[in-house]
Amino acid sequence: MILRTAILVMLMLASATTVAIEIHQEKSLYRNIVVREADNRRCLLFTVKRGDRNQTCMDLQDPKRLVFHYVRMAFGGLLLKPDPGRILIVGLGGGSIPTALAELYPDATIDVVEIDEAVVRVARQYFNFAESKNLKVKVSDARVFIKRALLQRQTYDLIMLDAFTGDYIPEHLMTQEFLQESRDLLSMDGILVANTFSTSALYDHESETYQAVFGDYLNFKLPASGNRVIIAARQGLPSDFEIKSQAIKFAERLRPYGIEARDYPDHMSREKDWNRTRRILTDQYSPANLLRGED
Repeated sequence: MILRTAILVMLMLASATTVAIEIHQEKSLYRNIVVREADNRRCLLFTVKRGDRNQTCMDLQDPKRLVFHYVRMAFGGLLLKPDPGRILIVGLGGGSIPTALAELYPDATIDVVEIDEAVVRVARQYFNFAESKNLKVKVSDARVFIKRALLQRQTYDLIMLDAFTGDYIPEHLMTQEFLQESRDLLSMDGILVANTFSTSALYDHESETYQAVFGDYLNFKLPASGNRVIIAARQGLPSDFEIKSQAIKFAERLRPYGIEARDYPDHMSREKDWNRTRRILTDQYSPANLLRGED
């Protein structure tokens, strides 16, 4: 009887275990790209130093819903800039962020910068990403794109930096010079949102670097997420009351994407919770991903 019960339990566990199916794999100029399916999710993975990391996951039964906390958190920037007419996104992944923004703001101009042409192809083929009249992808290094945009005197109301692969951000996209260029590209009431680290010694250096360029900013963290999202403004932050008011207004509009906007303001801190003596990251001093390895 005991043996029969044990076998039954083993069979039940085996049947409950979902095997991920790999439906695409390729090696681009920059990384190994894999697409897998399991539990009604299709996920884009990049092979990185510390193991495979999901970049984008799409709920196959509810494609509009944003699966990851940090992706939903990026939309917290809309509570400070609810009506962006021009949007720049650095990093495409599976395209969930630009796709959602294009639905929310059909008349907005949305430019996406992605360095890896293979990522663009995979997003189109496997994650329902599609360009349109107002949504365009530029295959380019973000630093080069932003420098050229400045020379052309372009501006953006909302800039989203999402070049975070899970344990790596390109070092030249974390320096004081790059952030200053990004700030200069913002309209006068523009907002910058960055998906970035929440742990390791890099946290202090990165925090000081953003502080040097933008002054005070919002440090947005959720208990269930290992990421933080930095929300910075070109000309100062709105009051907590204004942010909470926008969260109430936006709540129903964002809920189809799995975004509970009403909860966000309580997790946006202005506190400087880092070591203020840490050195600022610059083009001359940017050991960002060495610092990432420190605890």
